[in-house]
Amino acid sequence: MKSTKFQVYDDKELQAIHNTSLEILENTGVRVNLKKLREILADLGCSVDESEKLVKFPSKVVMDHIKMAPREFILSGPDQEKQWVLNPEAQMFCGLSTAINIYDLNSGEYRPATLQDTVDHIIIMDYLENIVANQMDIWPNDIPMQTIHSETIKGWALNATKPYSMGAYGVLPSKDMMEMVALIVGGRENMKKTCPMLGIVSIQSPLSTAQIQLEGMLMFGEYGMPAILAPEAMAGTTAPVTLAGLHVQHNAEVLAHLVMAQAANPGCPVLYGSVSTIAEMRRGTSALGSVECGMISAGSAQLAHFYDIPCRVVAGGTESKTLDFQCAAERTRSMLLAALAGGNYITCVGTIESTTGTAQELSVLDNELIGSVMRAVRGIEVTEESLAKEVIQKIGPDGNYLMEEHTQKLFRSEHFMTKLASLEKRDIWLKEGSLEMVDRARERTKTILKKHKPRDVDQKFKKELDDFCKMVETRSLDEFYAEEWEG
Repeated sequence: MKSTKFQVYDDKELQAIHNTSLEILENTGVRVNLKKLREILADLGCSVDESEKLVKFPSKVVMDHIKMAPREFILSGPDQEKQWVLNPEAQMFCGLSTAINIYDLNSGEYRPATLQDTVDHIIIMDYLENIVANQMDIWPNDIPMQTIHSETIKGWALNATKPYSMGAYGVLPSKDMMEMVALIVGGRENMKKTCPMLGIVSIQSPLSTAQIQLEGMLMFGEYGMPAILAPEAMAGTTAPVTLAGLHVQHNAEVLAHLVMAQAANPGCPVLYGSVSTIAEMRRGTSALGSVECGMISAGSAQLAHFYDIPCRVVAGGTESKTLDFQCAAERTRSMLLAALAGGNYITCVGTIESTTGTAQELSVLDNELIGSVMRAVRGIEVTEESLAKEVIQKIGPDGNYLMEEHTQKLFRSEHFMTKLASLEKRDIWLKEGSLEMVDRARERTKTILKKHKPRDVDQKFKKELDDFCKMVETRSLDEFYAEEWEG
């Protein structure tokens, strides 16, 4: 059987959270910092206080719009040949962070990240068999801010085969992203067949919105790309200290954004997101490595499935500053909880220090960890073949199964086969250089980068990408802000 799901709420408790969230939306409301959306919501029958930019959502409006969100859609890479189905039954691990610093793969120096680090990360993630999608996980410090989105998408298009995601950064950057993706996959119609890019919509807790995130959400929806609706509430500071109270607020925030996404672009794909956790109450900082973060992710997965839509939950977060035991313990715990809870799109692979730092080899380590976690989630299969009656009878007392056909046929699928852990005896380990697991991961990372060859793309296509990036580079920040809609 498949391993039993980890659940933090029973059906009655889920219903109570849902009902309370609807009451909050109807009676307290959410501040919507975009005039265009307030007008759309007013036309739906929502109560709008224009002076406070406050919108109250009738329960019927919320429930009607939940039904518009598709339960399933297809993700793809730049060439759209590789495809993954994303629905409430799917499970995949993906990258996601906001790392601005990185441990240098060669020197070990902790330094600001560069564009080359970003591209190297895209390459590494594309080679890792247990990771499905990548994100602009590493923020380069060596190029102008207004060019980051175009340069990283170009790096993805030329080097990767898996889906990509980026934040919803306002009107002009989001439009750039969509036009670049259309160029990469051969037009807007191809984009809508399979989704090569997801937009991350950060929600401003408590009960508010960020204008540029709303603008990006609408732009992604216009092109049919999925939006990950993700509160980043912290229990004790920007959400109630109780986890149930956090989920009431968190759920109201997700549902409000879902209504807005569907009202503007009916049927656009969305993911019920979460980056919510507890606050470290002595300092007021985020605690993504806490056990409660894993529990919040589990509850968010349950709520998403309550509405029959796919979820994105956070796992693999840690407050550790190095690749130490704390780093391993915190990421293992949250990955296992998120996977056992049925998380569909599980992110934060390869991160440290509340996702603000990284090391390239950590993604390789996480790939190994994910493989073992998913083996545990798969559970133990019971069939006539797996019960092994015939081979047991054949071997009998004091026998050995090593050379049996049954063993040779099934051991690779039945046992998780580590690629990085030290399983050899000490004398062999010493003879081979006394390598620790991190050392092996570092070596594999270097091998991936050394052997990588960019995608074989048409030179005309490459020039179009280059020209687009050059056009973006000529813009000023003022031009970016000038495109924003009225708040």
